[in-house]
Order: sequence, then structure tokens, then C-alpha cells
Amino acid sequence: MEGYLAIVLHAHLPFVRHPEHERFLEENWLFEAITECYLPLLQRLESWQREGLPVRLTLSISPTLASMLRDSLLQARYDRHLEGLIELTERELQRTYWDRPLHELAGFYHQRLRELRELYLGIGRDLVGAFARHQESGQLEIITCAATHAVLPLLQHAPSVRAQVLVARDHYQQVFGRSCRGFWLPECAYDEGVEAPLQEADLRWFIVDAHGLLGARPTPRYGVFAPIYTPEGIAVFGRDPECSRQVWSKEEGYPGDPVYRDFYRDIGFDLDLDYVRPYLPTPDQRGFTGIKYYSITGPGADKRPYDRALAVRRAGEHAAHFLQARLEQVRKLKGVTPVPPILVAPYDAELFGHWWYEGPEFLDALVRLMAQQRTLGFITPWEYLQRHATHQVARPMPSSWGEAGYWQVWVNDTNAWIWPHLRVAQQRMTQLARKHKRPNHLIRRALQQAARELLLAQASDWPFILRTGTSPGYARQRIKDHLLRFHALYDQLLHGRVDPLWLEQLEQRDNLFPNLDPSYWA
Repeated sequence: MEGYLAIVLHAHLPFVRHPEHERFLEENWLFEAITECYLPLLQRLESWQREGLPVRLTLSISPTLASMLRDSLLQARYDRHLEGLIELTERELQRTYWDRPLHELAGFYHQRLRELRELYLGIGRDLVGAFARHQESGQLEIITCAATHAVLPLLQHAPSVRAQVLVARDHYQQVFGRSCRGFWLPECAYDEGVEAPLQEADLRWFIVDAHGLLGARPTPRYGVFAPIYTPEGIAVFGRDPECSRQVWSKEEGYPGDPVYRDFYRDIGFDLDLDYVRPYLPTPDQRGFTGIKYYSITGPGADKRPYDRALAVRRAGEHAAHFLQARLEQVRKLKGVTPVPPILVAPYDAELFGHWWYEGPEFLDALVRLMAQQRTLGFITPWEYLQRHATHQVARPMPSSWGEAGYWQVWVNDTNAWIWPHLRVAQQRMTQLARKHKRPNHLIRRALQQAARELLLAQASDWPFILRTGTSPGYARQRIKDHLLRFHALYDQLLHGRVDPLWLEQLEQRDNLFPNLDPSYWA
């Protein structure tokens, strides 16, 4: 091979689990992603495996997402969600009977959802286990992420950064039964200092945005087409700007093509409320059902009916264009690098299927086209390091893949109020961990729950949502709830009066990381 392509899919959602409510709007984030992204990706992996296609992808599964996917309550609620959608498509087949384009689409959705239900039940509702089997077969390398997807440089508290990393490492080992080699820096946010806990956790590589690598000191000789090592010995890969531009760019990216399915036009908003009410995330508020009949078409309100066959063909054309562009890159780099160059293409996994409905078809076409040539091969970053171990030593530049390439998405006038509150809680958690070095059973449980509440308050999702304004009330409430619970536990632990009944309620609500080690904060 003259070069390599490393596609890295980052799968993450914030921990949203509300057993105190029969239905909860934000739990639908998980259900939509399972239906439109995770199950379709699994379908493709199984198809590629059956056909013996050579594919190596990297999949980052955040600990919060893995915890939700393995949770029996959320699995049962997803069953209910999927059954409801199938019932809705059956009703749509009747309603659209005399409208041929919409009727065909209703039939498409009905068949697709039934296939997804069969797949989900066939794997015993265990998506994480199904992906793990594809790791064992060699198609995937699964890596981890910070425990609750905190923007690590913004914590400004070494024990909290350490805990985010070590809790994630432990969780990965418990779930997958093996050591993890790669680490997804949340939001690709890097600053000097994150290496120490990564080194302690025996994590060997991470990714930064292009400018984070190109701005390293000394300047990397081969740009983003080869990794560097930090002085601590951890490998750093840079995101290839061309790969990201062709998929992510609002102006040039493939997902904006007019023939693709429009994300926002949904029958949950178009049809009579009483008709769609039983299938909405919450019965008294319009929302997405996932049944969408129109293409992007253009910027106006008038939309053409979605042509599924045309959209799938266009995804294949875009895959061919993407591959041709990568081959041109490799040809231009021939002789420039001493080893075959690596093109690192990291994306949010939810882009493929959820935001870009035809994304799984794009990946499928790309895998099939890649199998027909011998210039460019799939690889994972860890596999690349095993083949080519010698690289330049340099210090990356502080950076992220967020707006303007730095951290302003998570620190601005909408969310800056969060960080002083987190500073106090972080210092208090270290105080508790140092005070209770040999806790009894009840005290240890309270320490673990205090740590969970702090971890959940640190999630990058809440300041991001406040910045984008998508569900600001929910994000604000989550931060306040977790911090208030933390401080209440702190007071109880400080005065030796832990309320076991209240503690049990908290443990049942936020039930992730059952074996969490509070000493990481000490």
C-alpha cells in the first residue's frame, strides 16, 4: 500500500436516564441514534464480514453511551420506542395509500424498522457486545473516551483529569475484557498536562485537530500525514483537513446535497397532533418521529418527496469522489514521507445515519470501492504505530475541533457560570477522597455517588447545549441537580451522617460506573 486511511467514528451521548418518569424527551436522543446510526453501522459490519471485505475502522464508544446501551431499563424503553415506530409506519401505509411516492416511502420505513428490530433482538439487545465481537474479528478497534466526556483542559484540576481518564480505563476493561490503546480526547481538546493520566492508564495514542498538530513545537516535518510523539511518549495523530471538509463543511460537504433526506421535515410536525401523539417522545409536545418524506431540495420551505434510490446512488457517487480525492493525496505525497502516509478522518458517529441519513450507504460504498484498488488501505492508528514505530517528538499546540479551533464553545457568556461551581466541587471531592482513605461500606458508597455526581456535572454536553440553545433548560437543570446532590453528599460525609435511603435513590437513578474508585481524586 502507498498510503492508509484511518476512519475514526466517535460515538457519544450524554448520560440521560430518568426512571422516575414513564417517558422522557431527552431519552429519545439515544433511541434515535440506535435506530439511525448504531444499528445501521452494525448491519454494515456484519455484511462486510459475510462478504470478506477488507475493512479496519476505529470506533470510540464513550463510557456514558456504553452504560446506556447496556442498561436494562433503557433497553426496554427502546423496545417500546421501536414497536411504536413500526405501528406508526403501519398506519402510514394506510394513510398514504393513494399517494404513491409517500406510500412507497412508508413501505420503506416499515421494512427497515422491522429489520432493525430483528437485528436488535437477535443480538440480545446488546449493541456493545455486538461491536465487541467485531473487534475480536478484526474489523474494529474500539477505544475509550473520558468518563463523562469532559473537556479535560477546562477542568484545571489534575485529580479530576486523572479520574476522568482512569474511570474510563477501568470501565473499558470491565466491559471489553481487554486493555485499551487509544483515547478519544473529548472535543479533540488538548493542552499540555493531559499526557500524565494517559500514561498512567497505559493509553498510547490520541487525535488532535489539524492545527493542534501543525502548530506543534518543533514543527512536524510531515504535517498531518504522520503522527508525532509527545515528550512523554504518547503518539498524536492530526485530523486531515481535506477529509473533514468534504464531509463536514456546510458549503462543500456531501450531506448538504439536495437529493438527500431532509433532517428537519418530519411527520411529527407535519401531521395532526392527535394522530402522531402516541408516537412522540412526549405526548403534549411535537417532536421527531424519524419518519421523514422529503429531500433537502433547497433552502426554501417547498420540498420534493424523498427519492430513496436516487439518494443511495448519490451516496455511492460521493464515496467514489471521496476515494479519488484520497488517492490524489497519496500520489502527491509519494516520496515525501519515509513511510506510507496516514490520512486520519475522525467524525462523530451520529453523523452517519442520524444527521446524514445516507451516511451508512456512503460508508458501505466506500468500503466496497476501497476493496477494488491497492493504493490505499484501511488501518487503525494503533495498527499504524505497530507497523511504523519511529516518529518525530514534538509538543502539540493547545486546540480543539470546536468553533475557532479552541475552547470558546464551552466557555462563553452562555455557560461560563458553570466553571467556578465545578472548581469548588472538584476541590471538595479531593478533600473527601483524602479524608476517607479506609471507608466503611456505607461511606464508600457515598463517596462513589459523590464522584458520579461530579463526573456527570463535568460533561462537555451541558455547556455545549447551553451554547447552541437546543435544550438549554434541561442542560442547566442537569448541572444544578448534580452539583446540589454532590454538595449534599459532601456535607453528609463531612459530618458523618450519610442518609442511606436517599443514597440508594441516587444510586438507582445515576447507576453508571458501579465499581468506581474514589481514591482517584486523592
